[in-house]
Amino acid sequence: MGRRTRRRASQGAGLSRGNAVEYYSGKRGKRKRRRALKIVLVTVIAVLGVGVGCAWAYLTKVTENLNSGIDDTLKETLTTTESTEPFYMLLLGVDKNQNRVDSSEYGSADSAYRSDTIILARVDPQNMQVTLVSIPRDTYTTIYTVDSDGKRVSQGKQKVNAAYSLGGASAAVATVSELAGVDISHYAEIDFDQFCTVVDQIGGIEVDVPIEIDDSYTGHLDAGLQTLDGDQALILCRSRHAYDSYGSGDFYRAANQRMVISAIVKKILAEDPVTMTSTISTAAESVTCDMSATDIISLAMSMRGLDTDNSVYSGQLPTNSEYVNSTWYEMVDTSGWKTMMERVDAGLSPYSDASEDPTQGVAGTTDNIKNADTSSDSSTSSTTLPSVEVQNGTNTSGLALTVANKLIAAGYTAVADNAASRTHATTLVLYSSDDQASAAEQIASTIGGGTVEKNDGTYSTTSDVLVIVGSDLA
Repeated sequence: MGRRTRRRASQGAGLSRGNAVEYYSGKRGKRKRRRALKIVLVTVIAVLGVGVGCAWAYLTKVTENLNSGIDDTLKETLTTTESTEPFYMLLLGVDKNQNRVDSSEYGSADSAYRSDTIILARVDPQNMQVTLVSIPRDTYTTIYTVDSDGKRVSQGKQKVNAAYSLGGASAAVATVSELAGVDISHYAEIDFDQFCTVVDQIGGIEVDVPIEIDDSYTGHLDAGLQTLDGDQALILCRSRHAYDSYGSGDFYRAANQRMVISAIVKKILAEDPVTMTSTISTAAESVTCDMSATDIISLAMSMRGLDTDNSVYSGQLPTNSEYVNSTWYEMVDTSGWKTMMERVDAGLSPYSDASEDPTQGVAGTTDNIKNADTSSDSSTSSTTLPSVEVQNGTNTSGLALTVANKLIAAGYTAVADNAASRTHATTLVLYSSDDQASAAEQIASTIGGGTVEKNDGTYSTTSDVLVIVGSDLA
């Protein structure tokens, strides 16, 4: 008798006519339950399979939207890096949108557009750091296009934003790569008008706007810490003329754009994977990128521990303005640029001192300045120094900012604005309370002059000390 027959015989031993039916009925019940369990498992696996398939199809569609417009020339221009290694990414804000593409005036050719926003981003997944460096659109530099063999071809010197119109995304990447002296691994083209719809999806962004923005072209924003919706964020990203009295509006607009990007990244990294995927799907409608949706999600998940308040750095290529042949150009400060990129490449803040930031105290910023190795000549801690408001009482653009930066470098908290009157011949240093008199004297010494007086209420300010810069310091 075989083993299976013996087992069955043994299991059936001792059965009577009365209990045999119950015994075998139980066996059949177990077989039915096993078959039912198998059916349930197969059904679950099938449902999961369908779910995975749908998710894959969804992410594939998102990737198609992201990769739309990415050509082989651009792919060959980008440099491959390991997933855990720091890499550089070029972010372009191009004055190109669907309405213009569909119009007879512009069309779809890259030659009809220029990149008004140029940001070189360094991303370090392993050390959880991100650095955003703006390149002014009027920067005078050698333009490179890329031929069919992938070779970079010089087109002579022009404004850097001409690269896109001459050779599209690949030319922009090649030009910025040569200018910065780094390999660029990824590329993203952003339509800021549409991109700010992402802000609404993530419930707004919290930013600190240093001064009131009142721009007849873009809109109004109050100063101070606040939560902005998409339309308000767009005001920050587009406003230039609100800063006409301070200097080049492009500088301040670029700083605000870096702040908005940083705030969006902060909110996205706090999302769960499902919400994050939905947000990236929305962003894909306004962003062209060489990366796939899964790559972006994977990178975002790996950097969820990023301390956006302390490890997102921000800066701008140092330049000097020059008027040449009836055109304004931004000439690269070669030495300063070399030093900045050495710092960026080492994972440091672009600025070693807060005074190096031309937009400090006026335009938006991340908190990277406090991470710079800033030293103060003052023996008094910055926490005990009075707050200072610097107002420009002349028609010399940017004068208040220059003075404010001197004070910031010395350890003060200072902001810049315009005075009600622009005809001040003598600089005034006004203190609000008697215990600030000696501090006001020190401030006058730091900025290089000024008449120190107590503010009798004639001048309105919320700071401890008010400096109204006159033409004697111009």
